[in-house]
This record gives sequence, C-alpha cells and structure tokens, in this order.
Amino acid sequence: MRKAVFITALMILASCGSEERNGWFNAARAKEYFAAVEEICNKDNGMLWGENLYGPVMYVDSRSRTLYANVPDREGLLKEKEGIYTGILPRERIIANNVIEFGGMKFAMVPIPDQEDRYRMVTRSVHSLFHCFQDRNNLKPSTFSTRHLNQKNARLYLKLEWKALTNAISSSGEARNQAIRDALVFRGARRELFPDAIADENKFENYEGLTTFTYIKLCTAGQDEIRTRILEYLDRIYQNNSYVWGYGFVHGALYATLLNDKGFDFRQIKTSDFDLGLATREAYGVTLPEVCRDVAGSLAFNYDIQSIRNEESEREALINENTRRIVTTFSERPVVTINMESPNFSFEPEDINYLDTLGTLYEKLRVSDNWGRLAVDNGGALLTNDLRTLRVSAREFLAERNHISGDGWHLILNDGWFAAPKGDGSYLITKQ
Repeated sequence: MRKAVFITALMILASCGSEERNGWFNAARAKEYFAAVEEICNKDNGMLWGENLYGPVMYVDSRSRTLYANVPDREGLLKEKEGIYTGILPRERIIANNVIEFGGMKFAMVPIPDQEDRYRMVTRSVHSLFHCFQDRNNLKPSTFSTRHLNQKNARLYLKLEWKALTNAISSSGEARNQAIRDALVFRGARRELFPDAIADENKFENYEGLTTFTYIKLCTAGQDEIRTRILEYLDRIYQNNSYVWGYGFVHGALYATLLNDKGFDFRQIKTSDFDLGLATREAYGVTLPEVCRDVAGSLAFNYDIQSIRNEESEREALINENTRRIVTTFSERPVVTINMESPNFSFEPEDINYLDTLGTLYEKLRVSDNWGRLAVDNGGALLTNDLRTLRVSAREFLAERNHISGDGWHLILNDGWFAAPKGDGSYLITKQ
C-alpha cells in the first residue's frame, strides 16, 4: 500500500489522450523552450543547489506520444533533425512530470499541455530537472504515505498551520516571528498525534515541496512574485477534499520560502527526510512548548478555528453523500469493470475523493493501458486502493466496434479487447 500511495502521488501530472498530435507544439517550439529553460538554469548556475540543474530534457505529446529531446539517447532510439531528437514513447511507459530512463540514460520528462502556457512549460521543465537532481544526489525518497491527512484532527491542525504560514509569508518583523511560532506549534501538535507519519511527511515535503519552491524561485522575477505564486498554489490545494495527494507540493515550498528569506543554504540538505520545519525553527530562533497540544487549542482561536470546523463538517457531509452515491452506483447497480495492467493516469488533485476501504473516487480521469484509453468527464470512476481495478457506471452503455461509452465516459479499446457481458447488465473489459 505504501508503494501504491507513492506511485499515485507521482502520477498527478501524468497524461494520456487520443492519438492526434498536440496542435501547438512541434520541434521548433521544443528548441525554443529548451533554450528558455537552459537560460533560466544558467542564470541560477548552481547558486541554489550547488550545481546547474540543466540537463537532458524530453517533452512528450501525450496524445500522439511523440517526444522531443534536447540530446541523443545512448541506444540510438531517437532521430536527430536540426538539433532536436525525436521519437515515440512506447505505450506502456508512464507519462509524468518526473525522471524517465530512456535509451540508456535519464531524462527530465515534461508532459506538453494542451494549450501553450509559457510559465507552465518552463516550470514543468525545472520541476522535472530538479527531480533529476534529487535522483542523482540520493535525495529521492523511498515509499511514503500521508493517508493520515484524511483524518479530521490532522486536517484541522494542517489548516491552522497553513493559515499561520500565510500570515508569516505575508508579514515581517515580530508579526512574522509570531506567525512562524504559531505554525510550528500547530505542526508539532499534529505530529504529536501522528508520530509514525513524521518521516513520511518530511519525505513528501522534501520531494515535491522543495521542487515547487525551486521552480517558482528560478522562474519568477523576485521575492514578491515567489510569495504570490506560492500562496496562489496554497489556495488551490486548500480547497481539495483530500490532502493526501497534494499537500506536500505546497507545504514544503512554504517553509522553503521562509528559509530562503533567512539566507538558508539549501545545499546542506543531504537526506530525503530533512525536517524543513525544524530548520525553520532554528533559523528564526523559535522556542516551542514541551507539549505543543497544550497551547495549540488556545492559539487556534486566533485563526478562526470555528470556520475551519465548519469547513470540515461540510466536507464530512459531502464525503458521506459521495459514499452513499458510490455504494449505490458502483456496488448495487451495473458497472463496467476494468483491470489495470500498466496504467498511465491523468487527474488533478481537486478531483479526488478518498473513500477509505471503498477506494478513491476520481470525478474526472484519463487512463491509458494495454486495453486502450478511457476518459471520464462526469459521474466519476472508482479505483480500488491497490490500484488494480477501476469501475465506471454501466448506465447508458453503448458499444460500437472498439468505441464504448456510458453516462459521462467513453472508452477506445485496442485490438483484441472487448466488453464481455456478465449477465446482470454489468460488463468486464477483457482480452479475446
């Protein structure tokens, strides 16, 4: 399970789709973005992490799986034309904003967005390049799980910590110092409740949070824009029904921003479970109570704890309603069942609803696998916790050759696969 959780977190930026080529991107555009990202990395030139982050980069069109690389691979799989190396990514390979080994070497893989967005392209590029840096320097963590963040008290303390960190980043002087202390008290209280999760939290905050901070710092114009971008990201994550998959991307970046303001030397981070909160405490000279929960309750009133409780009550009611709907839709009514073999997932954190033993509901989802390509735009899909079985509603089921559709979803099957009826109105996608 811990491995499955880690894999799912890495797939947040994965992508799949139809076979047509992305309309706006081509080899000439790839060359432009390679040059832009190299310029960004050269401007930093190792000041932040001790080495220039630029290296092998691979842009991948998730529709056609065409790839564009800035350097040749060692096995000659890529073909060169005018300084750009192109090829096709095999269908079984995951497309993700992360490190990929291809042709005997490691590339920073960057999924190409459907529409041109320069900031998104350059930040995705630096994002993946920093993961390559982590991989080279043994900073890539082993498996980790932050499922405890679906528990009510963990979410309460996390939201309080975020509110205090927002105040800290937005203020200066004594007001900032007080807000940092409050954030660390809430952090300490949560970790007193869930001591077994401390190392896993640190790993997530380091792996993705430091990545977020790095690409924002390198791709923005200065401190004010850094703070603006990170707080905008926090606002998006804050709205999620589950923080299991998304919190680490912004949480570590918040602490890294505060450390950066103190001139912290990030090159001293040598382990994947480095405690950014502890480093912030030392950098700002914060003294914490012996037991943080002893004072966290009274501090919470300064951060409108009642509004947070109301938010969580609304979330709980929504989850209960979703659970009832899912039990009805995916257990009592006909469904289409698809077994995962080598899936590529595409989803956004805000579209995820974790439902304990039932699995995870994805309001919108894209999946490609050996059987074909599935797009869910409405009605949801339920994925079991072991990531092996996916279900969609069989309502309005219609099969036309290799194209199958239902209420809110459609599926393109590869040759040799079909929907086998199960006798109760349900179907199983299986191989002939």
